Amino acid sequence: MNDISKLRNIGIAAHIDSGKTTLSERILFFTGKIRKTVEVRSKEGDGPTMDSMDLEREKGITIQSAATYCNWKDYNINLIDTPGHIDFTVEVERSLRVLDGAILVLCGVAGVQSQSTTVDRQMRRYNVPRIAFINKLDRSGANADRVVTQLEEKLAHKPILLTMPIGLEDNLSGLVDLIEMKAVYYRGEQGTDVVIENIPEHLIDEANNRRMQIVERLADFDDIIAEKYLAEEEVSTELMKKTIRRLTIGLYITPVFCGTAKKNFGIQTLLDGVLDYLPNPTECTNYGLDLNNNEEKIELKIDDKKPVVALAFKLEDGRYGQLSYMRIYQGMIKKGDFIVNMANKKKVKVNRLVRMHADEMHDIEEARAGDIVATFGLECSSGDTFTDGNVYINMTSMFIPNLVIELAVSPKTRDSESNFSKALNRFSKEDPTFKVARDQESGETIIKGMGELHLEVYIERMKREYNCEVIVGKPKVAYREAITQQAEFNYTHKKQSGGSGQFARVAGFIAPIPPDSPEPVVFKSVIVGGVIAKEYIPACEKGFRTQLNEGFLIGQPIVNIMIELNDGQMHPVDSSELAFNLASRQAIRDTVQKSKPVILEPIMKLEISCPDEFQGNVIGQVNQRRGIILDTQNNNGFITINAEVPLREMFGYSSDIRGVTQGKGEFTMEFLKYVQTPKSIQEEIIKEYTELKQQNKK
Repeated sequence: MNDISKLRNIGIAAHIDSGKTTLSERILFFTGKIRKTVEVRSKEGDGPTMDSMDLEREKGITIQSAATYCNWKDYNINLIDTPGHIDFTVEVERSLRVLDGAILVLCGVAGVQSQSTTVDRQMRRYNVPRIAFINKLDRSGANADRVVTQLEEKLAHKPILLTMPIGLEDNLSGLVDLIEMKAVYYRGEQGTDVVIENIPEHLIDEANNRRMQIVERLADFDDIIAEKYLAEEEVSTELMKKTIRRLTIGLYITPVFCGTAKKNFGIQTLLDGVLDYLPNPTECTNYGLDLNNNEEKIELKIDDKKPVVALAFKLEDGRYGQLSYMRIYQGMIKKGDFIVNMANKKKVKVNRLVRMHADEMHDIEEARAGDIVATFGLECSSGDTFTDGNVYINMTSMFIPNLVIELAVSPKTRDSESNFSKALNRFSKEDPTFKVARDQESGETIIKGMGELHLEVYIERMKREYNCEVIVGKPKVAYREAITQQAEFNYTHKKQSGGSGQFARVAGFIAPIPPDSPEPVVFKSVIVGGVIAKEYIPACEKGFRTQLNEGFLIGQPIVNIMIELNDGQMHPVDSSELAFNLASRQAIRDTVQKSKPVILEPIMKLEISCPDEFQGNVIGQVNQRRGIILDTQNNNGFITINAEVPLREMFGYSSDIRGVTQGKGEFTMEFLKYVQTPKSIQEEIIKEYTELKQQNKK
């Protein structure tokens, strides 16, 4: 496709269970990409096209973001369906990193939920223009106006409702297009026949009022419309569309569409909105970092003749080897070209280029700037940048959230050890929020991730994809350690054992820094007069940082700390990098003990939704778990409870909430912050750690 103005790279993101995958499925159906639609929790044995993994179909949730492409009215759309569950939030993060626009799906009943807030924050992080789709308006208790108000109040958007439902719940029969001022009905067996009629008589006044509200909002941002509004002149459809597009791309407003994906209402109108209001690749500004010029920001151009710059944003282990999803920001890549990985400067050949349709591949010969494609056989990690070797540019990395849960894992049999390590290598390469470490004390393999479900999925995948049964230890919380007061250090490292010795003296102080500091550990050197040679300062910093990786209360990393090196001494013969590294390590060991260390625990943001008859039981449970209730909202007989709870208290919560709500309660949980543990809990954690250490020694 040569006309890049007719390309849209979009993602679908939302709170879990808002209907993202159903919406993706309907988009593929109406654009002719698939012949029949399948429900997320289908009893037919198969599942939605975009949930191609067996686990996704069994659990009825999206685990991996899935890419596809389709055509609508002469336009090409690259579409990525992302997971809603917080444990797989990195899938949303990496998708939004490379997309030009997004559809924020909101449930017409529940409205803006906790995960809606998270994905909105991710969209803002990457400046992604979005349109909102209020789904499930056929459900009991649906109310589009309430959701629009929440968009404004909870997410600080400037929403403009462009389609108005005709009827609600069981009476939903169509929509009013408030720009064209026509009624739109979706008829035929699967809503494939779009019928345009005049607005029903009883809705004309309401439609006129709502159109005037759109004009009022646009007048806040556009002088021409403001003049027409004040002069009470008619604003043409063409001017409105042009203005809405400009303001949406500029992140000033959020166009809102209505419908219900399951009943096939409003999908074609939403697709028209994607073409009308979301940007093409030339309307987005993307930057790289020039590695030859102190990582200075450099604007990338959508131009086939410029040197190639592409980002591998997602990896998958496919049937034919590693599949690397790439967004091309500049230049073009042809099959057979050589490209260079900026992470290791290795030159690799592009043997095969494909467009992805969920788990199907369609071969292509070339890909241009603005495209999202996939390729095989590229040795790389998620987030690596590729160029043609003529420029040294790196794309900025994406935000990686805190990992808060740990599990000790080991293969059940010795025969599966090889598959066990292959699986761990592959998963940690594919997913930046899945980390593997070795416990020095016990020799155990520790996996770290975003939550219980996150790690549970990987353990299940080891069993299915690698035929490797795994023994799993109890989940552990990823604590941190911190200091609470300033303490000075002055340590001399001396060693003399024949031949040249070792000598280094380091002096300075450590002090606590606020938890919201950009870096968890800050190192400052204010050495003057050359008391420590410049070439030894990096060795000092390395020594300090290495020692801080393992705290002295429970062996967890020490954070929120500043180290200032302000004095020292060296020997003309016996000083070395090693000596200063060892001196710095020992200085930290001695000093942290004097600075009143404490344990920090992860606090989770918890949102619970259940029928209001169970409110007392649910709140009681949260209080028992050291939770703090922030607010409760009642909505059509359903209560939403927002709370902050320590992760330590949340293991096994899913079965407890099912028990007290007769299976009708749901919850989502995401990391919020680290806070100091109460004294009694700290003593408990230290006791558990000490007992475990003694067991490992035996």
